[in-house]
Formats: sequence, C-alpha cells, structure tokens
Amino acid sequence: MITAVERVRAAYARIAQVDRPEVWICLRPQAETEADAAAVDKRIAAGERLPLAGTVFAVKGNIDVAGLPTTAGCPAYAYIPDADAPAVARLKAAGAVVLGTTNLDQFATGLVGTRSPYGTVRNAVDPNRVSGGSSSGSAVSVALGIADIALGTDTAGSGRVPAAFNGIVGLKPTIGLVPTEGVVPACASLDCVTVFARTLPEAERALSLMAAPSGRRVTAPAPRRPGPWRIAVPEPEQLGQLDTGWVEAFQAAAQLLADAGAELLPVDLTPFTEAAAMLYEGAFVAERYTAVGAFIDSHAGSPDLDPTVAGIISRAKNIPAHQLFADRQKVASLRARALASLGDADALLLPTAPGHPTIAEVAADPLGANARLGRYTNSTNLFDLAAVAVPAGEVNGLPFGVMLIGPTFTDERLVPIAGLLTAPPLRLAVIGAHLSGQPLNGQLLAVGGRLVRTTMTAPAYRLYALDTLPPKPGLVRVGKGGSTIEAEVWQLPAQGLGALLAALPRPMALGSVELADGSFVTGFLCEPQAVEGAREITSFGGWRAYVHALPRPEDRR
Repeated sequence: MITAVERVRAAYARIAQVDRPEVWICLRPQAETEADAAAVDKRIAAGERLPLAGTVFAVKGNIDVAGLPTTAGCPAYAYIPDADAPAVARLKAAGAVVLGTTNLDQFATGLVGTRSPYGTVRNAVDPNRVSGGSSSGSAVSVALGIADIALGTDTAGSGRVPAAFNGIVGLKPTIGLVPTEGVVPACASLDCVTVFARTLPEAERALSLMAAPSGRRVTAPAPRRPGPWRIAVPEPEQLGQLDTGWVEAFQAAAQLLADAGAELLPVDLTPFTEAAAMLYEGAFVAERYTAVGAFIDSHAGSPDLDPTVAGIISRAKNIPAHQLFADRQKVASLRARALASLGDADALLLPTAPGHPTIAEVAADPLGANARLGRYTNSTNLFDLAAVAVPAGEVNGLPFGVMLIGPTFTDERLVPIAGLLTAPPLRLAVIGAHLSGQPLNGQLLAVGGRLVRTTMTAPAYRLYALDTLPPKPGLVRVGKGGSTIEAEVWQLPAQGLGALLAALPRPMALGSVELADGSFVTGFLCEPQAVEGAREITSFGGWRAYVHALPRPEDRR
C-alpha cells in the first residue's frame, strides 16, 4: 500500500509534468504537505484506522481551508479562515491531505471555467475547450491524475458539468446532506458541497465521510416498489439541440441500463427545462446579490472582478420582492408536475450538458454559451433533488457524460444505478431463500437484481436444510455422488453484489457454482461443517420442491 508521503510526492511530480498552473489559486508548498502526510503515516503505524490515508485532495477556492486564502475567485475578496469548513475537516480527519485550493468561475457563477482573474482553466482532454464550471480547477485536478478526489460546489450544475467535460464522476448530494458552513455562498438556499473522483467508489466513500445533516432534518426516502431499477428517459425531441453524436451517445447509455435489467419509463421533461430557465432569468439570482452584491458594488471597475460575473450579480440588485415570491410559487408548481411525471421512477437519466463548447465560443458569447450548458442541471437544486454525473463514453474523441437525478435523499440509490453505466453487471446463482417468491428474494430486487433464467446445477452437489431463520438451504459441492439442484441466475450491479456479500451471514458464503451447461457462476454456497446434523434434502431436487412438500401449518395442527 502506498504511503501518504509517497502519494504526496507523486502528486507534485504530476503537477510539474502536466504544467497547468491555472488549475490552482493556492498550491501548498510540497514540504508543508509532506509534513502532513508524514503525520498521517505515523498515525497509521500507531494502529489508527484512517480510511483516506494515502489520499490527496483539492478544494474549490470558495471553501475554507484553515491558513489558506479563501478567494471565491476574486483576489480582492480574499480572507484567511481560522478553521476548515466541516467538509474539509472531515476528509482530513479520515487521513486525506490537502494539496491546495483550486480555480473557479468567480463567486461560483458560471458553468464554463473561464470567468476568473486567475486564468481560464483548460479542459483536461482538449485544452482548446472549456473545462466546465464553476468547479473547474477541482475537476481538472482529478482528471489529470493530480488529486484523488476534489471538493466542488453545485448550485446550477457546477459539480456535474465539469465532471462530464473531463470524463470523471461528480456526486451532487441532496441539499443539507453535507454542511455548507465555511463555503462562500452563491445562492445559500440552493448551494451544496460536491465531490469529484475518477471512480464511483472513491466518490461515494468521500461523500459518506463528509455527510451529516446541517440545519435540516434528514428524513428517509419513501420505500421503493420492489422490482428492477426504473429509469425515466425523455424522448430525443425533448432534449433540444445537442452537439453532433450526443443524442446517439445518450441513447446508448439508456440502452446500457436496459441491458443491465433496468426498466425504462417515459417522462415529460417540460417542467424540468422550464424551471432550469428560471434560475438565472427569474428572481432567484437575487440571492447571489445577497451573498456578494455589496462587495461587487464597492469594487466596481476593479480588475479583480470578472465583468460577466459582476454584471450578472449587479443586475439582480433591483429585482422586486414580489417577483421572488411569484417565482417560488411557480417552481413549487413545476416541481409537483416534475415529480408526478417521474412517478415511481428511481431516477431520471439525462445528458449532463447539451454540448461542449470551445474557449473561443464562450468568449464570443459568454452569456448564451453558459446558459445552454445549464439546460439539464439548473433545475436539480430548485427541485431539491439528488444527482450523480458519470462518464458514458466518448464522442469525437471528447468525454461524454450523463447524470442520474433522483428524489430528495435517494443519494444511496443513485450510486448503484450509476454503477450499471460504469461497471459490467455480475451474475449470481441462488438456490434457496433468495429464489423468486422466497423470503429473501426482496434483497435481490432491492439492489436492482433481474432474473435471467431458471436452470439446474451440474450433478455435483448435495443440498441440506439448515436450522436458520428464515429457513434456508446449504449447498455443498461433493463431486461424485452429487445431484443436480434447481437454481436461478440473477443479474446484479457490481455494487449490489457487494452489498449482499457484506450482509451475508455465516455459514453462507459466495463461491463458484457449476451449472448444468458447464458454465460457472458466482453463487451461494455453504461451509461444509455447517451441514453436520442437518437434514439432507438433495432428493427433492431443489429448495422450492422441499418447501412445498412440508406440511402446511393447518395440517400440523
């Protein structure tokens, strides 16, 4: 396992190699960062459990890191915080080491990554294209292999658009799941801290360590109806104008979910796109003026202010209060329509953005180009939803990304669904209580399992009735003297199989089960010593036949 010091040294070597100074606002001196890493290694050597030991991370420049200037992308705004933001503190407590703070669209206002006096953050794959904003530097630091994870923020899509443009994962939690203390607000009621990573497991682990309610009571999501994952997918004509090849790439992602067992459902995208237009065109932008408007007014004409950002925020000064209340009512109505359209779908699948502009295209039309990028992302926080953005291949040599949006506090459901797009599904053979109609079958359905076929094992097994609750069988491979046993083969997302394994009680275990056609599939087996004294039921040919042969309760009476 790599040590924290070794990982820090590798990060700084990579920084020198890629030569992207625009990524950083404040990069810590290597000696200082190595000292923190050495302290982590010492704690590990002393026996502490630090789940992020050997991890380095970057922090968006509007999030407090003790001792480093928080600039929000504006040098004149800078202040030195005495304490870390809670999200930063929790990652550090888990053993992660901060490399520095990253560049962003000033005051987190933009989806392009070009609105900063610290320079335009170029895309990690094609330097002529935008990196996406506002969390531009954080996303690129991960995509270039410098940081393992990075923190961003997301009000209108800033934790997702940069992920899509740079081919990485972006998790945007439900508002309030991660505290926003120590974050310079964009729109305080809509802001959330996000995480970038190269893989879903890395992002999920970081989010779980940061998560804790902040000023909001977290309630469990409504139980989902059993069955395969249900994914709402809009028709191509509702997506609007996409870059060449992006409609086909989106349809391929939807087909991948279907091939993995998901049920695709129709959805009306209209309430989502209508709300998206309101985020900047309506009164909600006034909250940006509340956050930093007085500062911008007092620094009018300063070279430290990005003119596009300053114009957007300054114009919000005179929005009347009645318009804000009217817009709130309209969003509430649109949200009700959106949720009704989703029905019992677990998630909505969308392209993360409609296209990927060049830096020159954004410079020619800074407002129009930026507005287009928020078509699918702007409504998420207005509707109080969770989201995850993941890579979904390439189009013309550039990363293409999709996102899954789910109801409030369904964050944990979105990750295994997204896993269907990033990892091939796995197959599992079951022979007992997980069979269709049996007591534990719901565990397979709950993690997105889909029945592939009913079959038999090879004639090499014996079956026993174990004394467990609920009753279940033990399958033991014996080679000679064995028999065929009824089995079902289920298809599961990789994360789903991992969840089942984590909850699997002894004496059950996962192993390789040979089927009648000679193929081998991962399946539930039993430790041989556990069947000592158990009733052998091999002659029944399967668990269901044995259960059906048992006396009914009324017969036993």
